[in-house]
Amino acid sequence: MATSTTVKFIILIVSIFLVLSINQGNAQVKKKEGSTMTLSERVKQLTDLSNKRPIIRMNVQKFNDLVKGGSRNYSVIAMFTALSPQRGCAICGAAHDEFTIVANSFRFNSQVYSDKVFFALVDFDEAGSIFQSLKLYTAPVFIHFPPKGKPLNQDKMDIQRFGVEAEAIGRWIADRTDVQIRIFRPPNYSGTMALVIVTVLVGGLLYLKRNNLEFLYNKPAWGIASLFIVFCFTSGQMWNSIRAPPVVQRTQNGGISYIHRSSQGQLVIETYIVFLLNAAITLGMILLIESGKGKGDIRKRRIMLVAGLAMFAIFFGMILSIFKSKAQGYPYSFIMS
Repeated sequence: MATSTTVKFIILIVSIFLVLSINQGNAQVKKKEGSTMTLSERVKQLTDLSNKRPIIRMNVQKFNDLVKGGSRNYSVIAMFTALSPQRGCAICGAAHDEFTIVANSFRFNSQVYSDKVFFALVDFDEAGSIFQSLKLYTAPVFIHFPPKGKPLNQDKMDIQRFGVEAEAIGRWIADRTDVQIRIFRPPNYSGTMALVIVTVLVGGLLYLKRNNLEFLYNKPAWGIASLFIVFCFTSGQMWNSIRAPPVVQRTQNGGISYIHRSSQGQLVIETYIVFLLNAAITLGMILLIESGKGKGDIRKRRIMLVAGLAMFAIFFGMILSIFKSKAQGYPYSFIMS
């Protein structure tokens, strides 16, 4: 009799435990189902966040709810990056600045702004699991999440080909979403200040030397100044001031590239390399011309001839090689391929 009572008591305890477990599980399911947002709620939350800041910083929860979760009637342009200095991503900062220019240009242009396109940023240190789920092993990466379906290969921007300039990002977005974004860059007054300073310095020099202006008739000085201006413009310094490209570019293997691989872009360090190569080619031509004038020691003239010919051949071959690497399909080379 005692044994039967004990068994019944144990069965009662087990039954109560099972009932409580089932109720708790149902409560968790209902809670989870209640956290799923509708399409209108997601659009409203994205709109509110973009009104506060054009680029929405995503954590894992926001990314799953607003980008991956459920159906969408909007596109999300997401930048996956690593902005922490400890990550050593030299191009990530410049790419983020260009991405910000695009987002601001879209946000503050009433003609194209709508709730059909949103800009998001995912930082590796804040949401590393998202990188793993998308199998992203480099940064920065730009991905378009379309209104329907998963991103295709074309929805991932090829920054090695197009670069990370705001204009290139805007063209890629227009190709994927049919939204034409006119890029508005913030004004840069550094050029104006530099012009004012140079004007003041030149004016002050002319005032101090007003009784002796013979230096204005110095042909070599004018020639050097003219060549300097020509080298600046032919090397792409004006492009740097307008487009503000990055200094260097990180390759897919993790190395650093000093030459942009596309003919549609360039790097800051690349312009200085081209500047020096043009200057070396010009110096080689000057040596060749001076060696043939028939003045001075013949041995010295021969040295100038050989040095000038060597400089012209080597540095012209180098600059032609750079051009060939940027212009895919260019068939000609000189000395080096």
